[in-house]
Amino acid sequence: MRVSIVGLLEAAAVVTVLFSIVTLLPIDYHGVQLFTHFRLQYLVVALILLLLAKWLQNPWIIGGLVITVAINAAYVLPWYFDKHESTGETGLKVLHANVLSRNSEYERLFELINVEQPDVIVLQEISPAWADELQSLQPAYPFTQIEAREGNFGIALLSRYPLTLSEVVESPPLNYPTIVADVAIGEQTLHLVLTHPMIPLGGTFYSARNEQFETLPTLLDSDSDARLLVGDLNTSMWDVHYRSLEQASGLRNARAGFGIVPTWPVYLPFAMIPIDHVLVSGAVSVTGFRSGARIGSDHLPLVVTVTL
Repeated sequence: MRVSIVGLLEAAAVVTVLFSIVTLLPIDYHGVQLFTHFRLQYLVVALILLLLAKWLQNPWIIGGLVITVAINAAYVLPWYFDKHESTGETGLKVLHANVLSRNSEYERLFELINVEQPDVIVLQEISPAWADELQSLQPAYPFTQIEAREGNFGIALLSRYPLTLSEVVESPPLNYPTIVADVAIGEQTLHLVLTHPMIPLGGTFYSARNEQFETLPTLLDSDSDARLLVGDLNTSMWDVHYRSLEQASGLRNARAGFGIVPTWPVYLPFAMIPIDHVLVSGAVSVTGFRSGARIGSDHLPLVVTVTL
């Protein structure tokens, strides 16, 4: 069978249109929701194919691509423009990093911390080996809550500011650790919930991730108006359960106005998706949101500046 360039382009167009439209449907099935994460890729591919439209002479395909660009642009572009005005006075820099438990390039994280000088550090996939290495940061970050675990679900909080509350909650259904903490910043209190749900590969793990999502709003119930939910949530902003989490928590994604900022996987740059998140309450203004330098992990860190 002879394969032509036009045939390949048409096949790519059909796949892009199909996935873009199917993922619009509110289908609560892991096999569908996994493909909601690639809105940016669908948009880019559809635009490239339209630039090659003179080889795609089928009007139905060209029309489908135009619709596909419109659909995905509606999901992607607002993240670059919908910025909230800054109203707070007390500045705070937060660093979030999934370090990858088997990664032993500890100095790359320490160099990033030295360059960025964050006030609060949230780390995912903290193994016992990583916990030992983090002791060297204790002079600069004396207030800590470190819950090391074998595997990929250990977690750590390091802060320059005192922790007036700090506890580890074993989140159902898999008892992965979630840190709940209050940080005293001058006369203000910042309420933090730090978490890392299961990767939603397969129906069982998908359900486990979603069940952990459902527990998070209760942990965010605090007397403080300033609240942050931080973590590798293993979802993008376009997953139906992420949207439910945002609605139930009353928080908004800190990347609004700063772009998509994909964070994973660094070894497939074109396929990178935004699964690491900082969500903030209305009392928190976001003044900066970007990815940080590589640290030997499969994730890029996030560097987020806020005012309270």
